[in-house]
This record gives sequence, C-alpha cells and structure tokens, in this order.
Amino acid sequence: MRRLAVCSLVCLFGASMGAAEIPLDDLDALEFHNTEGGVTTFKGHPALQVLGPMTRAEDKLVVVDVELADGTIEVELAGGVQQGAMAAARGFVGVAFHVQEDAEKFEAFYLRPTNGRAQDQERRNHSSQYISFPDHPWHKLREETPSRYEAYVDLVPDEWTSVRIVVDGDQARLYVHGNEQPTLIVNDLKLPETSGAVGLWVGPGTAAHFRNLRVTPDG
Repeated sequence: MRRLAVCSLVCLFGASMGAAEIPLDDLDALEFHNTEGGVTTFKGHPALQVLGPMTRAEDKLVVVDVELADGTIEVELAGGVQQGAMAAARGFVGVAFHVQEDAEKFEAFYLRPTNGRAQDQERRNHSSQYISFPDHPWHKLREETPSRYEAYVDLVPDEWTSVRIVVDGDQARLYVHGNEQPTLIVNDLKLPETSGAVGLWVGPGTAAHFRNLRVTPDG
C-alpha cells in the first residue's frame, strides 16, 4: 500500500504524553489496510491523513498496535470527500474496535460529515452509523432494523470533531462534540466480549485526518 510523503514531526500530541495516548507519527507502527496515508498538517495541527480508495468495501482502516476489549477510545477526526469521488461519497470517517487479525472482523462507529447539515431530513438521520464487519454492513442493518444503528448529529465536513467511544460488554456508546449524552447507543454488539486492536476507519472516496488518539482499557 502506497504512503503519502511524510513531513518531519516529533510527536502528534506535543510534549505531554500520557500512558493512554497513542502516537500516530510512526508510520512503521501502523498497519494500512486498504488505505494509504501519511503525516501532514491539517487546519493548523499535525495529523495523520488517511485516504480511502474508490471501492465499496468496508474494510478500509489503519490498525493501531493497541489491544482493547472494554474501555474508552477518544480521538479528534475530520472527514471530507476526495476530489473526483463518487456521488455517494460522504466523507465517511470513524473508529474501529475489536479488530481481528488481518482486519477480517471488526466493529466500528463512523460519521457521514456531509449528511450533518444536508437539506434532506433522511440524509441527516444517517449522520452516524454502527457496523460490524463482515456480517453486518450498514445496508443490511438499515434494511433489517431501520434507525436502530444510525442517528443524527450535527457535522461539518473537513472540520475537527471530537469523538469518544465507550465499550462495555455487549454495549457501546458513541459520543460526539464532547456531549455528555451519547449520539448513538448499541446494546447488542455483534462481536461482544471480544478483544482486538483499535483502528482508524474511513470509507470510499474519503480524505480523513486524525489526531490526539487515546485508548484507555478498563481494568
């Protein structure tokens, strides 16, 4: 997988590094799965850029070398549409967890930034999404259980957005913009009680940026 040119950077997170903070500037420590990327500056901040190819497959992610069963994942992310992307591109960007070897299985919450302020209410209702790869893609969940795994949240493409995911047993909650109340609650994770890696997830035709990744396992 080709990587973009990498700029010189000491650390994405500045001088203070807590035990739960995961640096994203060491590309050799990251596994690019059906994606390409590099370190850059975005909106005045050092960031990891990740590009999603123009294919519909959902297994596009950068796997981080950290294990998580239950716990909390926090990150700042931004998603936008690549120039020349398909009309259905939404700037899909999110976080995967319980990632199994070779990304053959994982769960994820992601955002569709261009839906957040769309003039069509149905599109707005699909601003955030839960999926479980490969058995529960978004279209299957939407068809079988409409609205259960999607929710509205105000979003702007290519703007830094804070995201927090809390995983506890067979439940996971997605928090956006630092809100105390979750945007989306999933009470029946498809890979419950599973330990796996954390990943940075993107969709087709997406140019995404990530910074300030923190992972805090329970216990």
